[in-house]
Amino acid sequence: MHRCPKGWPMIIIMLGMTLLAAQSVSFGIDPAQLGAGAKGTLSATLTIPSDLKQTHDPTVENDFFYLKASHPALTFGRINYPKPTKIKAEDEWEYHGRVTLSLPFTVRQNATVGRIEIPAEMAFNLCYESGICLPPEEKAEQVALEILPSGVTDTPEFIEEDKVSETGETLVVSVGTAGSDIPPPDDPAENPLTRFLIFALIAFVGGIIMNAMPCILPVISIRTMSIVRQAQEDKKRILSHSMAYTGGILIAFVILSAVVVILKLAGESVGWGFQFQNIWFNIILISIIHVFALSLFDVFIINAPGISGANKASARSGIWGSFAGGLIAVPLATACSAPLLGPAIGFAFLQPVWVIPIFFLLIGLGLAFPFILLGFIPSALKVIPKPGEWMNVFKEIMGFILIGVALWMLYDLYQMTDGDYLFRVLLFLGMLSFAAWLYGRFVRPEYKSFTKWNVTLWVLVIIIASSMYFLPYEAKVAQPVAVSQDGLLIQAPKAPAGWYQFSPKVVNTLIDRSEPVFLDFGAVWCKTCKLNETRVLFRPDTMEEFKAKGVNLIKGDFTHGDPEIQKWMEKHNRAGVPFNILYIPGKEPVIFSEIISRKAIQDALALIPDKE
Repeated sequence: MHRCPKGWPMIIIMLGMTLLAAQSVSFGIDPAQLGAGAKGTLSATLTIPSDLKQTHDPTVENDFFYLKASHPALTFGRINYPKPTKIKAEDEWEYHGRVTLSLPFTVRQNATVGRIEIPAEMAFNLCYESGICLPPEEKAEQVALEILPSGVTDTPEFIEEDKVSETGETLVVSVGTAGSDIPPPDDPAENPLTRFLIFALIAFVGGIIMNAMPCILPVISIRTMSIVRQAQEDKKRILSHSMAYTGGILIAFVILSAVVVILKLAGESVGWGFQFQNIWFNIILISIIHVFALSLFDVFIINAPGISGANKASARSGIWGSFAGGLIAVPLATACSAPLLGPAIGFAFLQPVWVIPIFFLLIGLGLAFPFILLGFIPSALKVIPKPGEWMNVFKEIMGFILIGVALWMLYDLYQMTDGDYLFRVLLFLGMLSFAAWLYGRFVRPEYKSFTKWNVTLWVLVIIIASSMYFLPYEAKVAQPVAVSQDGLLIQAPKAPAGWYQFSPKVVNTLIDRSEPVFLDFGAVWCKTCKLNETRVLFRPDTMEEFKAKGVNLIKGDFTHGDPEIQKWMEKHNRAGVPFNILYIPGKEPVIFSEIISRKAIQDALALIPDKE
């Protein structure tokens, strides 16, 4: 693109030319009346004087020539740029005479009926053929739109590509922020209530399936131990335990949904499992699992200092233990995205914020459903043998399983931080273990209340002091990574050779080149992501199949959160990882289930035409 010469004389000349230039900008909207869910186009036309031109670089975003607009009642897509008058280079288009930019939009389902004013802005930067450029300018205007009751209008479906503008020029989609794309159009035969109920059912079933996911293993271990104990108790108490477990799950989901709603209202972009992006959250969860494991080895028994008598303590701890198991189930479960859960959460996150708590509670009910059934059908527990030494053995096996899960999570923490910090966390867990032993050894019914309260105080001091000493974390500066010969693709860290780092520009550029692209969005704390990668995506034979079809393999790391990745997933109505999609030139992209099979990959690759 042309660059302006330096120097005050030229600046004075340019200012004079600005006064003489007769450019103008006019805004418009079509149609001017729309109902909820309908689509339209906001446009701005720039009239360019005969001796000037407007240039545009289609490989970057907002290069001083763009149209933008925003309104809470509307969802906007990408900027549509018309076919240029002249293409001087791949990164330099020229426009002469008149040029119209347009923004497609969709009226949100919850939009209030009535007239709205949409603030729109067009930026441009005119230049002379000699290379002298005028200063960049911006023109802003309020564009009016009448929102009608749902079903009043019947507008044609908007097509992003090959749409003809008022001037007869063919529009092409430029490289832009993928997350701002308009979601796929709803089925016109499906009313909003039906669609809501379908996704609500999907959320419930997805919650049930989540019980089979690897991230829920520690909770299943705790619940299994509880079930073994319940089988030896009065069958009426089994329902109480199940309801306590369900209550813990629902309360945890209410808290989680409240955090999500608050963050979204504050303008933050969040998705499923976002809390695992926080190092402190992972450490707290690891500590809780570690302490649960110690309790299964009888290092300590939860017994508040003020309660006297083992019988009184045991009578209460069972129900509270089930409730605590439900509380822990939720943060662990969100490390996975079960089949069917992705579309349901994606739908909820794109609706008004009051929908999110409803869907979270439905997922919670699904997660607790197998144990609710067990509570109402206690006869199913007859298959469990009578009490005996096997119960102690089984309890200790469950303890080792929890230790294994804690070690797994420590490995995730190592990938998020570094070896030095992992060692400090291990030292903290050692102090936590000592504190748990101290509590279990001296906070017992046979000791006086003063001793129990004094020991409890020291336990808290040890935990707090060791956490303050060992756990502060300072992120290190990332080291530079290798870049491909063309400077576009950068090798993705912690992935086999041939996988490259994600960026919207990279993916859009590859798609514009009509090259197939496979996206893998994951996180080190996402157990389903790791299973997909080790079992399917990173296998040499799978990568050979990708290579044979000329597929570009792009990996996005959502471990610490990434707004661009979040936007890209929201574009496809998904709210969390794992997220996998294959872009095929000339065809609709293929979105994969949360759990990927090799056959699913092979079937999708078969849709790509063979190289000539």
